[in-house]
Amino acid sequence: MHHCPTILTIAGSDSCGGAGIQADLKTIAMLGGYGSSVITALTAQNTTGVSGIHPVPAEFVVSQYRAVTTDLTVRAAKTGMLFSAEIIKALSQILAQRDFPLVVDPVCVSQSGTRLLEESAVAAMARNIFPLADLLTPNLPEAELFAGMRIKSAQDICEAAERLLALGPKAVLIKGGHMDSPASTDWYVTPGQKAIPLMQTRVDTKNLHGTGCTLSAAITAHLGLGLDMLVAVRRAQHFLHAALRASYAVGAGGGSPNHAVPLVKEQARLGLLRDLADAGQALAIMPRFAKLIPEVRSNLAVALPFAASHDDVAAFGGRITCTRRGEVILAGGPEFGASSHMARVVLAARKINPKLSCALNIVMNESTVGAVKRAGLTIAHFNRADEPELDREMEGGTMDWGTITALERHKTPCGVDAVVDVGGPGKEPMIRLLAADTADMLGKVRRILDIF
Repeated sequence: MHHCPTILTIAGSDSCGGAGIQADLKTIAMLGGYGSSVITALTAQNTTGVSGIHPVPAEFVVSQYRAVTTDLTVRAAKTGMLFSAEIIKALSQILAQRDFPLVVDPVCVSQSGTRLLEESAVAAMARNIFPLADLLTPNLPEAELFAGMRIKSAQDICEAAERLLALGPKAVLIKGGHMDSPASTDWYVTPGQKAIPLMQTRVDTKNLHGTGCTLSAAITAHLGLGLDMLVAVRRAQHFLHAALRASYAVGAGGGSPNHAVPLVKEQARLGLLRDLADAGQALAIMPRFAKLIPEVRSNLAVALPFAASHDDVAAFGGRITCTRRGEVILAGGPEFGASSHMARVVLAARKINPKLSCALNIVMNESTVGAVKRAGLTIAHFNRADEPELDREMEGGTMDWGTITALERHKTPCGVDAVVDVGGPGKEPMIRLLAADTADMLGKVRRILDIF
């Protein structure tokens, strides 16, 4: 029987579905848990703001909790919006008797600025709930409120975390999304240990409704699946980052992360492998395609929607090669993670132009460069001699640095069809074609061969 641990969320209901109980249950389901809930308040809200809050009586909150825990075996739980001192005090008494990890997200204010924790409940939260937490997950404003200090720097974050730890939680994760910095850094702190910065690239989106709920729910789900705390935090970060990159706008205000992104990617896997196999066969029968295959052989790589790593990019396991007679051979079938170098090219190119999902390397010489230009394709260049030493020393780092550098330096980065790598000592010169999908790639290759 499939193991599906019960994960409990104790939070408010968001009528527009982006945060609160709704975000938690979506997240838990996507990560393999069985979501159960205790609702502390009903909110009337949409993407532009909260227009009303109806708290659930404290005794009924407790009744929900008891109904769930006396029947289901809860493996982990989280709290979100608790709203009132009465609810907090009633919950703290029964949560103290639990035998599963608890993540406390000290929700105080909604994304639109509405208070979700009464001012009279702030002290009760710190006094009654924080000592029960296996992990406390405040954002910067919440950390400032409960630590009683302003946070302007990494040093301030470390001091605030120490103050929060003194209130009783076993660990603290201060979320850095509100900080004005190129990267978004969350800080993980446990007693007696140095703060650990956990960095993520920022996602350029206004669809941030429910990000805190999603992160804490993801951490809780991973704890329920048996992961250690720090591993659970990192996995949750990755889930939220992918959900933000796949976020969508609903309503007139900010939308929410796409909690279904793992399902979207999984559903696309089989179709992508079929497309790649068909494209490989099409290349194999193209007249004179063998003349485009370099000494190191070619490979065609295609990325899943919202790809995050080389495991999300498929290519041919044994590359694309040819005989001396010009017969093209697809060595090995399409598989994910088959080519880390070409995956790096695709993933790097997508950072500049998200519409790209496909890359193919071909031979680089005067004839092919001329054919690419005459085919009307736009070329960008990079020179390995300019590569920073750090990238040069990292396996495959040239693919990241070179692709991004070539596109960024071009006057129309999103219009680039081909990146020319002039090579270097022991490195064959190469052209790497970029395309939106396999059909687009096949069209570009045909245009080149028509002229070549």
